Amino acid sequence: MNERNRKTTRRDFLKAAGLAVAAPYVIPSSALAGGAAAPSERIAIGLIGAGNINTNFHMNVLLGCADARIVGVADPFTDRRQRMRDTVNKRYGQQVCTDHADFREMLARPDVDAVCIGTPDHWHALHAVTAMKAGKDVYVEKPMTHTIAEGRILADTAAAYGRVLQVGIQQRSDGNFRFACELARNGRVGKLQVVKVGVVGINGDVQAGKSFPTQPVPAGFDYDMWQGPAAVRPYCPERVHRGDNSCYWYYISDYTIGFLSGWGVHHVDIAQWGMGMDHTGPVEVHCTSATIPPDGLIDDVIYWTSECTYANGLKMIFSSNNNPVPQGIRFEGDEGWVWVDRGRLDANPKSLLKSVIGPSEIHLYESPEHHRNWLDCIRSRKPTAATAEIGHRATSTCNLVEVAARLGRTVKWDPAKERFIGDDQANRLLSKAMRAPWSREGLCQSVSRRADRRKQTPMTPTDIGS
Repeated sequence: MNERNRKTTRRDFLKAAGLAVAAPYVIPSSALAGGAAAPSERIAIGLIGAGNINTNFHMNVLLGCADARIVGVADPFTDRRQRMRDTVNKRYGQQVCTDHADFREMLARPDVDAVCIGTPDHWHALHAVTAMKAGKDVYVEKPMTHTIAEGRILADTAAAYGRVLQVGIQQRSDGNFRFACELARNGRVGKLQVVKVGVVGINGDVQAGKSFPTQPVPAGFDYDMWQGPAAVRPYCPERVHRGDNSCYWYYISDYTIGFLSGWGVHHVDIAQWGMGMDHTGPVEVHCTSATIPPDGLIDDVIYWTSECTYANGLKMIFSSNNNPVPQGIRFEGDEGWVWVDRGRLDANPKSLLKSVIGPSEIHLYESPEHHRNWLDCIRSRKPTAATAEIGHRATSTCNLVEVAARLGRTVKWDPAKERFIGDDQANRLLSKAMRAPWSREGLCQSVSRRADRRKQTPMTPTDIGS
């Protein structure tokens, strides 16, 4: 770094980034002089959600980042947010983190620069859009949104407000996944014939068809806030809590579309990356089999086999529980195949594993760690490894499979207009109704400046939900 860059000030950085100098934004130490970052130079991060993801993933990683500091946590569970607050303060050795019952209080703080969203899926769009409007950069967990309509609005809002957004499809920051995609994109397996994707359909001790008795809402829990834009339902602990090896809310349609996107979005994203289709989507989706519990607490698709066809004729077979595709992503060409899963990589011929991608070939976005990439992009204002548009396209493909599964027939999709072709019944499933006041305070007021440039129909309040 030259002498001029060493003397870069926080005010200079804010001016270059186009931010209001009056607001106390901060930057990582890597943008300033070497050595440990002073408190005023760290990216101040708030955590929305104090459950499993933010506790065991984001908090633990960010506590180890010298150029970031967790300064707030918001959650409707009093004990969970206070426990997270105390853990953070103990690690820092000082009282720097506060807790909030309402996420909007934390987003109103001018000292919060960015947020990590680790809440149930039905909250992702509202949390992210509200944060971006408040001038915050965002890390939003997968799947990016609950519905296709929400995804388009979130992606357009990120672009309109110039926010840095990272979607939690962190396999993009794993070298094996990137290498497998580069092999596929550069023709190392010959001409791609088919891509096969297999994931888990239902996890742990979750039991389909099981119901649970209604119970009083416990003290210290704002159940109305937890439900947010979703329909009001009777409380039972299983609806909201994660057990030792079970998580029922992940399979309830009020909040998610199940592991179809909860797990599936990870592998579908890699499949589309390796196909060169991660900024579009399939044009036809057929679900050859699907299991939806007819009664009980959970009502999402829990097992499925589907076939997605893209505009170039390439097909992706996407299924659950090894029926018929085993866990992972397999790119099959007319000269070989490459298969990748977490911690595992295989190919035929084996020589592909030692292949070197040449300087003139396709090299995909390299980011050795997903949080590190996000923090660096907050400083540089460059796109992350998993932008809102990429996250939306991976998530929406999972949504398309869910729609086909629920309708029990083939659906045809226009990935440019993001509408089903000649299918009013399917188009009604692009969105879900939102419980007031969230629809009015959040997504319905979102700005979508990119729609005209793409010549596609912008989403309206009716598309989003009443």
